[in-house]
Amino acid sequence: MPDDGHLDGLTLLGKKVRGPIKQLECFPKPEHVSYVCLDTEEFTSLCPMTGQPDFMTVSIEYRPSRLCLESKSLKLYLWTFREQGTFIEQLVETILGDVWGVLEPKWCKVRARMRPRGGIAITAEAERTA
Repeated sequence: MPDDGHLDGLTLLGKKVRGPIKQLECFPKPEHVSYVCLDTEEFTSLCPMTGQPDFMTVSIEYRPSRLCLESKSLKLYLWTFREQGTFIEQLVETILGDVWGVLEPKWCKVRARMRPRGGIAITAEAERTA
């Protein structure tokens, strides 16, 4: 694929990476793209009180302004939470802040749904509009 300048600045794409990296990368939004949703069912973090793993689905939705989020960098970024203790409510706020900081979208929402533990499932959302 020829490089027409859209890949400038992407340092992770096409590289072998063997560990988590807290670096989100972006590329210019294609002209007619008005909505993007990135979902994963393979998210893991730790309970900050017990250290037990929390398994979640995470969804990041946004209306791009100028940039789109590159998915490999998102995968590596989400991996950084695997050994981190955090409550789900703080998790969605943190992800929203980091995504917002690099994209500066028109609108963004982060939703996480924790699989039931002790019979209780939790869903949390954080949302921001420009």
